[in-house]
Amino acid sequence: MKLLANPLFLRMAAVFFAAAFAFILGALLMRKIKRGIEQESLLGEGTSADNLPLHTYHAVIQQLKQQKHELQALQQQERRRSKTTENLSAAVLSNLSSGVLFFNTSGLVRQANPAAKSILGFAALTGMNAEDLFRGAPVRTKSDSEVRIAAAAVAQTLNHATLFRRLETEYATPSGELRVLDLTISPVYGSEAQMLGAACVIEDQTEMVRMRARQELRGDMSAEMALELKSSVASISEYAHRLARHYDEESAKQLANDIAAEAQHLERKIGGFLAADKAVETGSSVN
Repeated sequence: MKLLANPLFLRMAAVFFAAAFAFILGALLMRKIKRGIEQESLLGEGTSADNLPLHTYHAVIQQLKQQKHELQALQQQERRRSKTTENLSAAVLSNLSSGVLFFNTSGLVRQANPAAKSILGFAALTGMNAEDLFRGAPVRTKSDSEVRIAAAAVAQTLNHATLFRRLETEYATPSGELRVLDLTISPVYGSEAQMLGAACVIEDQTEMVRMRARQELRGDMSAEMALELKSSVASISEYAHRLARHYDEESAKQLANDIAAEAQHLERKIGGFLAADKAVETGSSVN
């Protein structure tokens, strides 16, 4: 009883019971927290893709659809851009007066504009090889006397990336029409410097060659005509001087006849020159 009445004992007993109560309460709390952690761990291990919430799947699917739609839009835009570029290139090529051929690396024509078909005399050129197209037409360069074959020039461009400028050839169309062509053959490279093929630009020089031939012929005819005129004028002048020095009737009559004959000869020469010039012009227009 004395012990219970001791204040110091009572304080120690109160502290002991408080500490015991706090210990028991802390142990209970720790146990509860541990159970919660174990349950969350079990739930985490048991969760799979099949147990995900439905709205998560919908969100993922919607995102994939959106990405697919954007990709399709980009692809369509790229196709439209490529189509526009292709149409523009085709429009430019179709309006060129020069023929343009594109040979792939195998030597086959993959593209040809209308001018090339008209110049070469083929209704369709796609798929033809260079040998069948040019049929061994000889080619001579304007810079030297080297003789090449047009098909061989295309092959050399494809194999060795050689550039050929101003190759002149006499070409016969399938219908037998003879033409003079100037060819420029150059390699074509892609964006990564890879060989895509060879481009051939064709210029029809037939009319130009005919014009040069007509000019040369007219030059020769003019030179010949000038000599004839000079000779006739000299003869008429000589006859006139002789006529002035002789007053007898017989000599004057003879000299007058000679002058008239020379004038007629000169007239025939001039008429022949004009007729020949007209024939040259008519023949060139018919050709």
